Amino acid sequence: MILNKALRFFIPILASCALQLASANSGTITITPDAPIESHFQYWEDPGADAGIDEVLTIPESEWQLKPSGKASFGITGSAYWLRLSVQNQTGQDQLLIAELAYPQLDDVVFHEFSGNTLLREFRTGDTRPFYPRDVDHPNMLLRFQLAQDTTKTLYIRVATAGSMVVPLRLWRQKDFYEAVAIEEKLHFFYYGSLTVIILINLAVFLTLQEKLYLFYALAIFGYLVFFASFRGFTLQHLYPNAPFLHTHVLLLSTPFLAIFSILFCMEFLKIRSHSPRLRRVLLGMLAFEIVFFLSAPLLDYETGVRIAAVSAFIFFSLLLVAGPIAWAAGVRAGVFFTIAWSPLALGVSATAGLALGLLPENFFTEYAMQIGSGLEAFILTLALADRLYREREQKIQAQADNLQKEKARSEVQDRLNEALTHDPVTGLPNRNRFERMVDEQLERNPDGRYMVGVARVSRLKEINRTLGLERSERLLKRKAEQMTELAESLPMVHPTRDNQGRQERVYQLSGDSFGLLVNVSKAGGDFQTLNEALKRLADPVLLDHLAIEPNLRFGAASYPEHGRKAAMLIRNAHVGMEMTPHGSFETGVYSSKNDIYSESRLTLMSDLRGALHHNQAQLHYQPKLDLKTGQVVGVEALIRWHHPERGWVPPVEFIPLAEKTGVIKHLTRWVVDQALNDLKTLHQVDPALTVSVNVSARDLISSELKGLFETRMKRYQLRPDQITVELTETAAMDDPEKGLAALEGLANTGLKISIDDFGAGYSSLSYLKRLPATEIKLDRALVQDIDSSESSRMIVETAINMGRGLGFQVVAEGVETEQTARLLQGMGAGLLQGYWLCRPIALSELSNWLVIERQSPRLQHTD
Repeated sequence: MILNKALRFFIPILASCALQLASANSGTITITPDAPIESHFQYWEDPGADAGIDEVLTIPESEWQLKPSGKASFGITGSAYWLRLSVQNQTGQDQLLIAELAYPQLDDVVFHEFSGNTLLREFRTGDTRPFYPRDVDHPNMLLRFQLAQDTTKTLYIRVATAGSMVVPLRLWRQKDFYEAVAIEEKLHFFYYGSLTVIILINLAVFLTLQEKLYLFYALAIFGYLVFFASFRGFTLQHLYPNAPFLHTHVLLLSTPFLAIFSILFCMEFLKIRSHSPRLRRVLLGMLAFEIVFFLSAPLLDYETGVRIAAVSAFIFFSLLLVAGPIAWAAGVRAGVFFTIAWSPLALGVSATAGLALGLLPENFFTEYAMQIGSGLEAFILTLALADRLYREREQKIQAQADNLQKEKARSEVQDRLNEALTHDPVTGLPNRNRFERMVDEQLERNPDGRYMVGVARVSRLKEINRTLGLERSERLLKRKAEQMTELAESLPMVHPTRDNQGRQERVYQLSGDSFGLLVNVSKAGGDFQTLNEALKRLADPVLLDHLAIEPNLRFGAASYPEHGRKAAMLIRNAHVGMEMTPHGSFETGVYSSKNDIYSESRLTLMSDLRGALHHNQAQLHYQPKLDLKTGQVVGVEALIRWHHPERGWVPPVEFIPLAEKTGVIKHLTRWVVDQALNDLKTLHQVDPALTVSVNVSARDLISSELKGLFETRMKRYQLRPDQITVELTETAAMDDPEKGLAALEGLANTGLKISIDDFGAGYSSLSYLKRLPATEIKLDRALVQDIDSSESSRMIVETAINMGRGLGFQVVAEGVETEQTARLLQGMGAGLLQGYWLCRPIALSELSNWLVIERQSPRLQHTD
C-alpha cells in the first residue's frame, strides 16, 4: 500500500525529469507547471562578427554547440556569439517570460523572437547604447515575451563585446524574476549603503583627527563602490543613462583609483616605512604604475583597458595580500587584521579576473566573489580601524592621564619651587620678593593712602650662631618669626594679604636676620602705642634649651610717600632708619633723609680714590709738632687730603673707613708712606732734624708688606728709622692684640718710632699698652680741649701725662687751640703739642716758609 503511494508520487517526477533531459539534448526548454525552468542554450561563434540573422538561420545543426548549464565564459574575444534556445509551453496556460543575460558589461546584445520561421520582434540593447528604452528597468540584458499554451518560440541572441564575453543566460517566469530582483536589490542596497556609511565615518574621523590614513581608506572604499556600481550597471541606469561612453571610462578609471588609495592606505596602516624598505619600494613602484594607468585610461580602447585592469588587479591584490603577513611578522598588530581582511578580497579579485579572462566558468562565486570579498574586507578593516581608534583613544587617555599626573607632579614641584623661591626655608615666612610685590600692589591700589614699612633685625644672630651653632640659631629665628606672626595678627593696623593657597600673610622675612611688615597708618589712628608694646615684647629674651638669650632686636621704619614710593626704596630707608636713634619711648628708628649717611656716590668713591692715587691727584698736608721744652718744631704729622673733581674736598672721615672696608687702604698707605718720606727729604733742606709721623690702620698693621714698605722707602730716600714715627690708634692696636703686638715689634726692631694715637678715647688695657713697643702716646683732643675751663679735665690730663711719662712714653697733646691750653700743658709736663693754635695742616709748599718764620719767632720760649 505504502509502496504504491510512493510509486505514484515519484513516477510523475521521474517522467518530468526525463522529458526535460530529452528537451535539453534537443535544445528546447520545456516549461511545465511544477518544475523550475531549465536554462540551457546552443551557441555559434561568429569570428568575423558580421553574420546577420538570415545567415544564422541557415547554419547547419552540426555547427551549433550545446551549453547545458546555461552559462558560458569565452574570455576577451573579438568574435560575436549567437545563442539559440527554443521554449515550449506545456503548462496549460499562457506564460509571461523574461530571458536574461545576467552580465551588464556586454556591449551589444540583439534579441530575435521567432515563432516558427516568423520573426516576431527584434530588440537591441547593451552598455554601448543608451540605457533606455528597455523591456525591463534593470541593468542586465533582458527580453520580455509572451508564450501561449502549447506553443513554441525560438530566441536568437547576438552578443558582441570588447570586454569579457560572459553569457549567463537564464529564463524566468515574470513573477519569479521580479521577486528575485527585489531580494537582490535589498542586498545591493545593504552592500552599497554599508560602504557609504563606512566612507562617511572615515571622512568624519579624518576631518576630526586630520590623519591621512582615514582619508586613504575612505577614498579606497569609494573606489570599490564606484567600481561595483559601474560593473553592475547601476551608474549607467541611474546617473548617466544617455552617456554609455562615460560609463565605460568610469569603469576603467575606478580600477586604478581604488588601487592607488588601497596602496596608500596599506603603506600607512601597516607602517611599511618603519620595517620593510624593500616592500615599500615595490609598493611605490606599483603605485606609480597605477597612477600612470589612471592618467592614460581615457586614451586606451576598452578592450586594452580591461586587459590591463584585470592583470594589474591580480598583481596588485596579490601584492597587498603579501604585505599583511610581512607586517604581521614585523610585529605590527594591524598586519593581523589586514591579512585576514585582504584574503577574501584577494580571492574574490582573482576569481573575477579569472572570469574576465575566461579562465574560470561563470557561476555565483565568480560573479559575486569580488563583491563579497570587498564587503568582508571593508567590514574587517573597519573593525581594525575601530580597534586602532580604540587603542589610540586608550593610549591618548592613558597619555592624558600620564600628562595629568606629570602636570600634577610638575605643579607640585612648581608649588614647592615657588614655595622655596618665595618663602624662607627656616621660618616658612614669605620672603622679600613677595613683600616687595605685596607692598607695590597695595600702593598701586591705594596711591593716596598712608603706609609705613617696618623692619626688625635680630642683630645678635651671627654671634648666637657662632656661639650656639646653626641649629639653635635657626630655632631662635623660627621662634621669633612665630612670635611676630602672632603679635601681627592681633594688630589691625598691620596690612594682611593671602597667597594663592589661601594662607594669610602679615610678616615677611627680608633676609636671614631681618623681618618686615606693612602698617596701614590710617588704621592706626595716630596711636602707635600698641605696636610699640608689641615690639617691646619681641625684644624680650628667648628661653632656648634653658638659656635666656637676648636677641637684641632693632627696629626701623620708613613712611609712604615721604620716604619712597616703591617697596624697594621704603625697605632700604627702613633699614637705614634702624641705625637712627628712636624718638622718646618708641623702639623704632624712623628714617630721616638728613641723617642718611649712605649715598650712591659712596659706592663709586673708592674707584675714584684708586684713580686719584694712581694719577697722583691726592695731596699730603702737614701739621707741625712743637717741643714744649725747647719751643722748637721737631716734627710734622702727614695728613691726606683729596680734592674730588666733582665733589670737591672729601673729608678723610668719609673715605678712610671705606678704604679700610674695601681694601683700598693698602694702596692709600703705600702712597702716603712714599709721598711723606719723599717730602721729608725735601723738608730736611730747611731743617735736617725734622721727623715725620705717618698714620696706619689696623688692616695695615697686620699686613706682611708694611715693614718692607718702610724699609724700601727709607733706603730710596736715604732716611734713618728714628726720623719716622708710625702712628696708630689704640683701638687699632687692640683689634687683634697678638698679631698687632708682633707687627709693632717688627716695626720697632727696624728702628721706627711707634706712637699710640687718640689715647684716652678707647678702652684699651693699660697692661697691654705697657707691652707695646711704643715711644709716645698722643692724648685725644677730647681730653685737652677744655682743660683751661674745667678743673676735672685738668686733673685727668695731668694724670694721663704723669702716667705716660711714668711708663716711659713721650706724651703728645693734640687739638690745642689756645695759648692758655699750651701753657697749661707745658706746665703739666707734656712733651709735644700740635693743633690749630700752632698751625693748621698745610701743604708742603707753605710748610717750608712757615718753618722759616717759626724758627725766627717761636711761639713758646725755652724752659728748663
